[in-house]
Amino acid sequence: MKSSLWFLVVFVPLGLAGCAMILVGFALLPPFSQSPAGALAPTEAALLETTSLPKTVSVVTAVPTPESTATAPPPTMILSTRTPTSTPYPAPRGQIVFACFDGNDDEICLMNVDDALSGAGYGQLTHNATGDFYPSLSNDGQSIIFAHQIHGSNYEIFRMDTDGSNVTQLTFNGGGNFAPAYSPDDSLVAFTSTQGGGAQQIWVMDSNGNSQRQLTAQNTNADPTWSPDGRQIAFASITADNAQIWVMNADGSNPRQVTNIAYVGGRNSWSPDGRTLIFYAGKREDRNRNIFSINLAGGGAAQLTFEGDNLGPSFSPDGGWIAFTSYRDGDNDIYIMRFDGSNVINLTDNSSSEYQPRWGP
Repeated sequence: MKSSLWFLVVFVPLGLAGCAMILVGFALLPPFSQSPAGALAPTEAALLETTSLPKTVSVVTAVPTPESTATAPPPTMILSTRTPTSTPYPAPRGQIVFACFDGNDDEICLMNVDDALSGAGYGQLTHNATGDFYPSLSNDGQSIIFAHQIHGSNYEIFRMDTDGSNVTQLTFNGGGNFAPAYSPDDSLVAFTSTQGGGAQQIWVMDSNGNSQRQLTAQNTNADPTWSPDGRQIAFASITADNAQIWVMNADGSNPRQVTNIAYVGGRNSWSPDGRTLIFYAGKREDRNRNIFSINLAGGGAAQLTFEGDNLGPSFSPDGGWIAFTSYRDGDNDIYIMRFDGSNVINLTDNSSSEYQPRWGP
């Protein structure tokens, strides 16, 4: 067995200037999980091709989440090498949904991991005149929710079956709605929204689009993900140009900060046992962002990638693998790696751009 060299970097206070640390970061621009380098910005055009009609949406009066009075955690120590493990790994299985650029616009694509490993490629599910982003799979593997550009800055949340059929619009608020995520039982959807104006906040609704309610009100918040038991939601919160990952109860109560390192990105993912969060951090303009994991019980953040520009990590349903986007050979591709950062595999080695992967059954 190979020996491993570990480094701990201690954050050194520098007064008002902040802390010295080994990471570099990115200039965070809303939405937090924007297209990585190489992906084109969405353009304004027609509505999504669907016959679904607008329905009445019952909106519950927002109850603003109070600002947390908890003391922010101390600066997180970074393990500068990946954490080796002797744990046996199952072969990667399931489906990965992601955003893909088809030469004109960003669309939603889906691949079976077995097929992708054998070189079979992936399928494109949407063919729209404006952009489609932030897809997520339901936990039963039967449907996909995603953000579709209606016009300009108006993005709404849509749902469709995994074969691209039965497209249904879920939000109609005229704002910017992004990063939808199913709850573990698929009964609820958490998402980012600017409805009503102002900063991005975390909202939740029934999976059919009804009973929309706001969970956060302080600062700017985005990219929600559900804990495996459905009791908590992790999200990115930004104050004073500093983004960090926070966790709150599923009703918006008890928000608490769990990371304290430089330039944390938005999209994150829970391990199936609920003990670990993965996220990315680094300075966007340096194009050297990396994937990290952090134990929610405490301890340092382990760096899992060491080359390319990496973001948007997502655990496999069994927790043995991580899907992520990486810019390494002139475009964005979907990669997978084992949860300790080893055995990196490129699943979409072509000239187009693929990003924002979410792994499902």
